Amino acid sequence: MPTQTVWITGASSGIGEALAVRFAQDSARVVLSARRESELQRVATRCREAGLAANEVLVLPLDVTDWDSLPAAVQTVLDTFGSIDLLVNNAGVSQRSLCKDTDMAVYQKLMDVDVMGQIALTKAVLPHMLEKGAGHLAVTSSVAGKVGAPMRTGYCAAKHAVMGFFDALRAEVEGQGVKVSTITPGFIRTDISRNALAGDGAAYGEEDEDIAGGMDVNECADVIFKGLQAQKREIPVGKGKEMAALWIKRISPEALFRIARA
Repeated sequence: MPTQTVWITGASSGIGEALAVRFAQDSARVVLSARRESELQRVATRCREAGLAANEVLVLPLDVTDWDSLPAAVQTVLDTFGSIDLLVNNAGVSQRSLCKDTDMAVYQKLMDVDVMGQIALTKAVLPHMLEKGAGHLAVTSSVAGKVGAPMRTGYCAAKHAVMGFFDALRAEVEGQGVKVSTITPGFIRTDISRNALAGDGAAYGEEDEDIAGGMDVNECADVIFKGLQAQKREIPVGKGKEMAALWIKRISPEALFRIARA
């Protein structure tokens, strides 16, 4: 099987980092993108330690909210590796604040990073995949993309939005050889809550109890890796009660609304 080129955003930590290392272990060439170049270099070292040669890892710092920079970034990847086989839109930020305490600027940032940034990079990569009649687009949404939860009004709105966008995109492009996967993690042990936005836009700075007791990030990456390799359209990943909420929402929305309120 030809070597895959896998581009992962939000690759400097958490699920993105773990997924990059997992693909490196499978000998895929990896493109690592996020804003913090020093952290990307650290992840690149881990990928090389997992078996990749230096020229099989590309560190490509990127701010997905800078739409004008994205076409050049795509061209850099194509110039380096010749193709993009899988794009994992994993950049994102969460929220921990009540609606009444949340500045509109926080909602705007959540939408810019978690929704518009994912759409913009996908649109920049899509023509390449359509031209060759093959490719795979993925996005890290969340259980919060299907279930409303307190303290996360903006985050839930953003993750619902990307679920809708990528589901609709799949209907448009799947017949042209381009696969689309939505990833729906539950509670995963990362720094997502520490890095989440408080109502004033500052870092929340605390670890949620649910996150602390969540699935190990490497176990999560392995589930996602296998789901992407199998070209699953939707990849739920988690082990806690939040995963049951996906089924309750489908079977009895009223029951889930009562649980969320409590």
